[in-house]
Amino acid sequence: MKHYLVSSALVLSYACGGSETDPGSGNDPGDGTSTLFVDGSARAEPRLTNARSWGDFDTHFSVRVRTLDGANVTEGTVAITSATGKVPLTFQPDQEGRWVGTAAGYDEVYILDVDRGTDHVHGVRVDGPDIHYFTDPQPGATVDSSQPLMVRWSSDDAAPSAWIRAERIDDLSIPDSGSYMLSAGALKAEKDKPVENELRLSRADRVTPAGAAGGSVLEVSVRNEMSVVAMPNPAL
Repeated sequence: MKHYLVSSALVLSYACGGSETDPGSGNDPGDGTSTLFVDGSARAEPRLTNARSWGDFDTHFSVRVRTLDGANVTEGTVAITSATGKVPLTFQPDQEGRWVGTAAGYDEVYILDVDRGTDHVHGVRVDGPDIHYFTDPQPGATVDSSQPLMVRWSSDDAAPSAWIRAERIDDLSIPDSGSYMLSAGALKAEKDKPVENELRLSRADRVTPAGAAGGSVLEVSVRNEMSVVAMPNPAL
C-alpha cells in the first residue's frame, strides 16, 4: 500500500471521491475485448541531475498494439491519461510499429485506452513509483573506483522493481531497498586522470491488462541520474 504526505485539503478531496489519477489511487487492470495485444510503457526521464520535482522530468509513452494474428494495429486511437490530461499517441512505423508521445512532467498515475473498431482495451491504470533521488554519494563527488561504492537513495515507497546502471554495469536488477553496494570496478577509471561516471537508478510498477490478449503489459517507470568522478587509479 502506498503512503503519501499530502495536504489536508487533498485528503478530504480523495476521501470524498478523489480522482482516479491521484497518486495512491492504486492499479486497475481495466477491461476490454481480449482481441488486442498491448505492450506499453510510460518512462519518466530527468532533465537535470538528481531531479526532485515532478516538473523536472519528461514522460515518454510507447505502446505497441497488435491483433491476435500478430499484425501491428496502425489505425484507431491510443491515448494515455494522467493528472495533466490526455495525450493522444501517434503511430510511428519506423519505431517498431509503436504508438508514441511525450508529456512534460511526471504524474505517477497513468491510464491507457486503446480503440480499434469494435476491439478495445480500456481503463488500464498503473499507480507508478514516486520520485526518488540520490542521497549518497553526492553528485560530483570524487570516489575510488577500486573499492565498492555504496549508493543510497530516498523515496516514499518501495517499488516492485528497480535496476541500477553504472559505466561498467548495464541495468542490473536490484531490490528497491534504498541502498545498493556497487562492486569494485563498476566505475570507469584511468591511470593518470579523473574520469566522470554516470549513475542511473530506475524504479517501476506494471499491470497486466485484464481485457487484452495474453502477455500484454503496461509499465510506468521513473529514472534519476547523477555523475560522480572516479579518481586516478595508478594500478591500472
